[in-house]
Amino acid sequence: QVQLAESGGRWVQPGDSLRLSCAASGLTFTNYAMGWFRQAPGQEREFVAGINKIGNNVFYADSVKGRFTISRDNAKNTVYLQMNSLKREDTADYYCGANQLYSFIATAAKYDYWGQGTQVTVSS
Repeated sequence: QVQLAESGGRWVQPGDSLRLSCAASGLTFTNYAMGWFRQAPGQEREFVAGINKIGNNVFYADSVKGRFTISRDNAKNTVYLQMNSLKREDTADYYCGANQLYSFIATAAKYDYWGQGTQVTVSS
């Protein structure tokens, strides 16, 4: 079965950097565009960053543009989210999603598969 496994989340201080990983299995990775979303307590899941199937095009939410970088390694079936200059408002559970139909989509409901999430806490 399809599995997306996020890792790398932890507690960090404001201004720190963190890299999240999402390892995919059970699917043909290059058939899927990938996205990172986040969800804070009591809030809806929101789009953070997306990358197309071959990894040559990316897009970001305005709130993270210039600070976060999404990338993928198709040989390792893994997508990454490099997060720099972290802010308290970046605190959330971070999820990766896989979507086969769209090259770029910021709507969570359009994603076919999700991981279990990894928690990022930014606090001093």
